[in-house]
Amino acid sequence: MAIASMAERYARPDWVRRLNAMGESVGGRVEGARKLVPIDPDALLEQAVRDVGEPSSAFGDPAWQPRFETLARALDASPLHLVGRLLTKQELLRSLRTRLALGHAVDAAPSIEGERIEAPVIVTGPARSGTSILFELLSLDPTLRAPLAFEALHPIAPRGAEADGRRAWSECEQEIWADVQPEFAAIHELRSDLPVECVTLTAPCFCGPHWTMVSQAAGIPDYARMFDFHRRILQVLQHGGPRRNWLLKTPGHLMTLDLLFATYPDAWVVQTHRDPTRTMPSTVSTTAMVQWMRTDQIDLDLLAATIAGVFGFALNNVAERRARHELPDRFVDVHFQKLLRDPVAAVGAAYDRMGRFFSAEHADAIRRYVAEKPKGKFGVHQYTPEAWGFSADELRKNLDPYIAFFGVALE
Repeated sequence: MAIASMAERYARPDWVRRLNAMGESVGGRVEGARKLVPIDPDALLEQAVRDVGEPSSAFGDPAWQPRFETLARALDASPLHLVGRLLTKQELLRSLRTRLALGHAVDAAPSIEGERIEAPVIVTGPARSGTSILFELLSLDPTLRAPLAFEALHPIAPRGAEADGRRAWSECEQEIWADVQPEFAAIHELRSDLPVECVTLTAPCFCGPHWTMVSQAAGIPDYARMFDFHRRILQVLQHGGPRRNWLLKTPGHLMTLDLLFATYPDAWVVQTHRDPTRTMPSTVSTTAMVQWMRTDQIDLDLLAATIAGVFGFALNNVAERRARHELPDRFVDVHFQKLLRDPVAAVGAAYDRMGRFFSAEHADAIRRYVAEKPKGKFGVHQYTPEAWGFSADELRKNLDPYIAFFGVALE
C-alpha cells in the first residue's frame, strides 16, 4: 500500500506558497528558484572572506574548501524550491563565516589547541525516545555545559557586531523552521536559548549530518573529519571560561561510537531506549518534514528504507557489541517510560551510574522545568508505523536483538 506524499499530509502556509510561486513565474518552480537564488560556492566564499577575512590553516583539514564547494554545487543542482534555497544558502554562508572566524580565533590564541575536553556527557538514542527532554533536563545541572543554539550557530561575534546580536540572529534562524511549516514545532522545539545537537554544532565542517538531513543531495558524511572539527569548536567555546563537563547530544552518535570514544575516551554515553514502533516512524517523519521545508520532491519509500537500514543496524549492532563487551563500559541506559514516569528518579539513577553528584537543587529545577513545559505545548506529533511505510510486527522482529538485550518495553 502506497504511503501518502508530503503534499497530501501538509498544506504550506500562504506566504511560503506565494514565495515558491515566484520561482514558477520566472521559469519553473525549481529552475526559476535557481535563477532568483543561485547557490554559487565561489560567490559565497568571496562574501565570507570580505566579511571575516582569508581562510586560516588553524583548523587543519585542508580538504574543507573542496568539500564545501562540492556540497554547495550539489545543493544548487538539487530540486530546492525558492524558500528552500533561501534557507540553505543562508546556512551555507553562515557556516562559512563561522569556520573562518574559528580559524582566526585559534590564530589569535594558539593555546586553544591545548584545551582538554574532559569527560563529556553525550546523549544518544533514536528520535522520540526521550533524547531531547533528557538533554534539556541534564542541561539544568550547573556543573554541565550544553552548547546553546546562539553560540553553536555564531560561536564568535563578527567584527563590529554586538555579542548579544547573536541571540537575535539565531532566534530568526531557529524559529523560522516552524514558520515555514507550523507542524514542525510539535516535532521539535527550536529556540536560540535552548541546547542544540551536535548536528548543528558541526555544520561548518561541511561533512556532518546536518547537510544530509536537509537534502538527499548532500552525500555521505565524513565522520572522522567531523569529530576533529567537533573537538576544535568545543575547545574554542570553552577557552578562557570556567571548566565544566560538556553535555552533548545527537541520535547519529549511535552510528559513530568508535570515533566518539577515540575522540573522547572518558566520555559517558547516555543511551535512551523506546519501542522502535514509536521511534523509527518518527525519525522518518521528522527527516521528511525538514526536507519538505526545502523541496517538493521527497522519496518517502527510499527515506523509510534508508532510515530503517541505518538506525536498525546501529541499534542491533550496539546491543550486540555491548553484550560482547567490545565497547567501553561508559554507558548509561535511560528508558523512555521510566523517564516520563519519574524524571527526577531517572536522572538520579543516571548520575549514580556516572558517579556524579545529583543535587537537590538540580532535582527541584527538573520538577519546575517539567511543570512549566506541558506536553503538547505546540500540538501533538501524531504518527503510526504504517503511515510512514513500516509494519509494527516487522519492526519489532528486525530489532529483536536490541529489544531483548535492553529489555525495551513495548507500547
